[in-house]
Amino acid sequence: MGPTSMKRTQSIATTWEFREISMSRETSRESARELLTSVAETEHWELDRLRIFPDGRRNVRLRRKVIRVARTA
Repeated sequence: MGPTSMKRTQSIATTWEFREISMSRETSRESARELLTSVAETEHWELDRLRIFPDGRRNVRLRRKVIRVARTA
C-alpha cells in the first residue's frame, strides 16, 4: 500500500471529497478487498475509479459526499 491523498471538488449540486490509494503489485486481491471494504464501512467512502496497470499496481480513487450543516440559530 502506498501514499494517500485527499482533495475536495465542488460541483453545482453535490460536493465530493476524494481520496486516492496506491497499492503495490505485491498486494493480494483479498487484502485489497479487505482494505477497501473496511474504509467503505467505517469512513463512508465509495469506489469512484479503479485502475489496474499491466505491471499489477492498483490506483484506487474513493469519494464521499461533503455534507454541509446549516446553522439554525
